[in-house]
Amino acid sequence: MTLSYVHCRPEEIAATTPKLECCTTDMDNWMSANRLKLNMDKTELLWVGTRYNMSMLNDSGPSLQLNNVTVDASKHVRVLGVYLSSDLSLDKHVSSVSATCFYHLRQLRRIWRSLNADSAATLVHAFVTSRVDYCNAILAAAPKTTTDRLQRVLNAAARVVSDTKKFDQRLSRLMHQELHWLDIPERLNYKLGVLTHQCLLGKAPVIVFHTEFLQLICDKFSAVEDRMTAIEDSMSQLAIDR
Repeated sequence: MTLSYVHCRPEEIAATTPKLECCTTDMDNWMSANRLKLNMDKTELLWVGTRYNMSMLNDSGPSLQLNNVTVDASKHVRVLGVYLSSDLSLDKHVSSVSATCFYHLRQLRRIWRSLNADSAATLVHAFVTSRVDYCNAILAAAPKTTTDRLQRVLNAAARVVSDTKKFDQRLSRLMHQELHWLDIPERLNYKLGVLTHQCLLGKAPVIVFHTEFLQLICDKFSAVEDRMTAIEDSMSQLAIDR
């Protein structure tokens, strides 16, 4: 998979489109020279911006002309299993994950009587929770209305594993104390914490382990430490007259 990015202002789109066409054409020529092929049938184009900026474009944005092939702009594209929308709302991605998970949960309900508890838990982890956790770091700081949709998936998965009813009052205790599952917000914080820890130790994937990214993290931590030191010094020098 090859990805190309270009940044421009809304009024610069007309001038940016030819540059993007030239860049993609050069990429196609380089791949042809190295016995590779750029599949134009699978090439997708996505213009990303705020809803106001996207409303200024015609439909989804201008198209590209690549070797007598027209690549129309899309409102949604799929990158490594994640649906990206033109407004980066991730609603399409969450809807896709929820629909797939509920489909597998319905299928598991049909064969529940033929499974024991361990087998049911293994299947739920394989088909449901693994999909919920896949690339879930992109949902950090997402609205609660978005994360609640995935939380309903986890609740339904817990009911399948435990064979409880929809309105069972002990669902929260079951998820946290017996199954030891985290809610969606805690899962996102855990993923971000693990990723940051791996970056600081140099064990993160190459695509994430980048000097500028690490420098940004270190600057954030340094700023917090300097701020706390300044506060402590100010408190130690503070004298209150009584």
